[in-house]
Amino acid sequence: MTNFASGQGRVNRCAVIGHPIAHSLSPLLHRTAYAQLGLLDFRYDAFDVDEHELDDFIADLEAQNRDGARWVGLSVTAPNKPGLLSHGVVDPLAQALHAGNTLIFGSPNRVYNTDVTGLVSALGARGVERVETAQLIGNGATARSSLAAFHRLGVGSVQVNARSRERAERSLGELAGFYGIELTFVDFDSPSPEPVDLLVNSVPVNLDAEAAALLVAPAKNVFELTYNFYPSNLEQAGQAAGKNTLSGMDLLVFQALDQIELMTGQRTDPRPLLDAGYKALESKK
Repeated sequence: MTNFASGQGRVNRCAVIGHPIAHSLSPLLHRTAYAQLGLLDFRYDAFDVDEHELDDFIADLEAQNRDGARWVGLSVTAPNKPGLLSHGVVDPLAQALHAGNTLIFGSPNRVYNTDVTGLVSALGARGVERVETAQLIGNGATARSSLAAFHRLGVGSVQVNARSRERAERSLGELAGFYGIELTFVDFDSPSPEPVDLLVNSVPVNLDAEAAALLVAPAKNVFELTYNFYPSNLEQAGQAAGKNTLSGMDLLVFQALDQIELMTGQRTDPRPLLDAGYKALESKK
């Protein structure tokens, strides 16, 4: 069972929770933002919490707040995003995606999903503000967030690369219909037969190098949503082909910016966070 840290004192407490969590770079990014904003009264930690511990963990922090602690918010990652929805008033976007990644304590608590806005903002920072066609690798929770982001970017049709068309239709079909996005399904490693504005990999695996090279060829922009394999084969293929290529660090930073604003009421420059994040990734290569 997780040892729940005390939130007593005059420090505003925030944290990231998930399982596993030791690899998370969220503490680095949030602490960098606090330093940039001069928020000396904010502290950000990481706690290993799985889906079976989530309810008790949040209840413990709520009890601490009733006793005078100052727990402000939580960043929530796998496997706890679906379970978070039962712990507050849920933002419509998080409700539509059946997943939240941010909890703000209060009366009542509030649940948000910043993955979608983070993806859109990351692309906007790289000059991508409008997309008509997209190719999406994967069909899980991150793929669902990607569909919501595609809608905001103006996407009308998406080619989905999935190992199982049945599972992909079950996961993505209703949401795509809600957003008015037409889906076509192809084999997992099949490149688009036509040019696409944006290729997104939502699967947390390092794609085969040869397949990656074929996948990026028709794409104008390439977005690898995980940073676990930085630089992944897809990122390297995109860069080698001269594509506008983004990594999971871009997503992590921009979704964190939205979380930081929800938790502190302040917005900060993404550049120090990007610098710190990429420096950390380079040190792990």
